[in-house]
Amino acid sequence: MFKLKENQTNTKTELLAGITTFFTMVYIVVVNPVILADAGVPFEQVFTATIISAVVGTLWMALFANYPIAIAPGMGLNAYFAYSVVGGQQNINYETAFAAVFIAGIIFVILSLTPFREKLIDAIPENLKYGISAGIGLFIAFIGMRMTGIIVAHPSNLVGLGDLQSPSALLAIVGLAVTLILMALRINGALFLGMIITGLIAFLTNQLSFDQGFISLPSLPEGLLIGNPITALSAVIGHSLYAVVFSFILVTIFDTTGTMIGVANQAGLMKNGKLPRARQALLSDSVATSIGAMFGTSPTTAYIESTSGVAAGGRTGLTSLTVATLFFLSAFFGPLVSAVSGISAITAPALIIVGSMMMGSIAKIKWDELDEAFPAFLVILSMPLTSSISTGIALGFISYPILKMVKGKWREVHPLLYIFAVLFFYQLAFLPH
Repeated sequence: MFKLKENQTNTKTELLAGITTFFTMVYIVVVNPVILADAGVPFEQVFTATIISAVVGTLWMALFANYPIAIAPGMGLNAYFAYSVVGGQQNINYETAFAAVFIAGIIFVILSLTPFREKLIDAIPENLKYGISAGIGLFIAFIGMRMTGIIVAHPSNLVGLGDLQSPSALLAIVGLAVTLILMALRINGALFLGMIITGLIAFLTNQLSFDQGFISLPSLPEGLLIGNPITALSAVIGHSLYAVVFSFILVTIFDTTGTMIGVANQAGLMKNGKLPRARQALLSDSVATSIGAMFGTSPTTAYIESTSGVAAGGRTGLTSLTVATLFFLSAFFGPLVSAVSGISAITAPALIIVGSMMMGSIAKIKWDELDEAFPAFLVILSMPLTSSISTGIALGFISYPILKMVKGKWREVHPLLYIFAVLFFYQLAFLPH
């Protein structure tokens, strides 16, 4: 079913890869409810909704697209939902904001059923694709270092070296060293084993504890938040949330598209610069966004942490099926998941190592051609500095056609790139992001 031999993998490798991906991204089931709680949404509601959307999207990816890519509510999009849409506008409660997410998801599904999103992937120039992969790599390595306090905020330099003697930073450094040794010795499942050993050290040093127990039943205290598409549409029209819907669509399209290109490049799944079964893959996040909004969570996206599973050998949908199964089970292990995902130093080493692997695509960029190199450089630089994949892509999309026109090569640029350059400029200049 998953064409394991054809993809030069086996069941054991795929299962290990799925477990690795799950543990690097499971923090979302705790972090997402914490962020959306600031918009007034009950923690238990978002916890269960997050798992439902992750299971739906990742299962779709596994069964219909056969890719080792996991789907879940996106970081950044949840903050935009909580602080800009609900917190930043009067008379907008979270039910109305979820209506905007739902409508954005429906528009997504329609766009994904057309050839539009596939054509968009094909339209992105090769050098920008390499830049996206490298930028994501730098971004997730930066996230890993920032989460553990190895890198901290600095009043004059923005970022600086943290206290390396702090328990979190020390645990992350030890975990990084252990994982690198396992990888250097070519031990199968090195990333996952590294997490297990780091978790054990955290437990023995009293950083990891299970005070709340292990098991609890999931609940949806407010039930289904959106059951009627017409009511959702009227809420969007009544509150004139067109710019919000547009922002959700634009950011999620490029977050997911960029991540899929990055993961597929790393896994060697791109064929002649194109992503096979792109339509099925892109449908996964649009369907999950719509269903997630119905239960109470912000838009979903493909997860950059999927790269950790690919680094562990994942090549097919069996990896994603494993992730989806573990997300389903995590609904019944809320206290356990909360305890493990609350110690970022356990998963951070995997993110840092995978980031270094993804940087390899920098070598493929045509650095001797300014009109090709600079937009890719801008993507790589801006993703970690703005903490946004879509902003990095936006700056690349805006600068690429401009440089091509200056060089008299405007015919080399796909018409879609011109359209999105204008849309991205409008979004960055005039819309909240």
